[in-house]
Formats: sequence, C-alpha cells, structure tokens
Amino acid sequence: MSRLLFWLALAILIVMAIRSKLRASAKPPRAGRREPEAGPAAVESMACCAHCGVHFPASEAVHADGLEYCSPAHVRLPAK
Repeated sequence: MSRLLFWLALAILIVMAIRSKLRASAKPPRAGRREPEAGPAAVESMACCAHCGVHFPASEAVHADGLEYCSPAHVRLPAK
C-alpha cells in the first residue's frame, strides 16, 4: 500500500511541476523585464581615421580638410 501511495504522490508532483512550467511560459513578461526587440538592430556605417586607421561609428567622426578623424587630437597630427 505504501508503494502505491509513493507512486501516486510522485505522479501528482510531476503533473504539478509540468503545469507550473506551462503557466509560467504562457504569462506575459513582467513590467521590469525587457525582452529583446523583434526587429533588426540599426546598423551604423563606420569611418576610418585618417591618422591612426581605427574604425569607429561615422556619427562620431571629426571632419577636417575632407578627411575623417577619430578625435580632435588626430586632426592636428598629419594623416598617414
């Protein structure tokens, strides 16, 4: 009789665990949690510094004499 009760209790625990996992996956995320956006990430073009050759986002470029530099300090240095 004790074996039957053990197996019955085990089966009930397994069913309860499966149901709780299914409920947790069906709930919408909490307000504090953020899921990654579904759309593709914005891609920004890259620029190459005329002095050191480092690639960096084009929006951060310092323009001088028709060339792009990574910092104002490199504008004062000669291009390679």
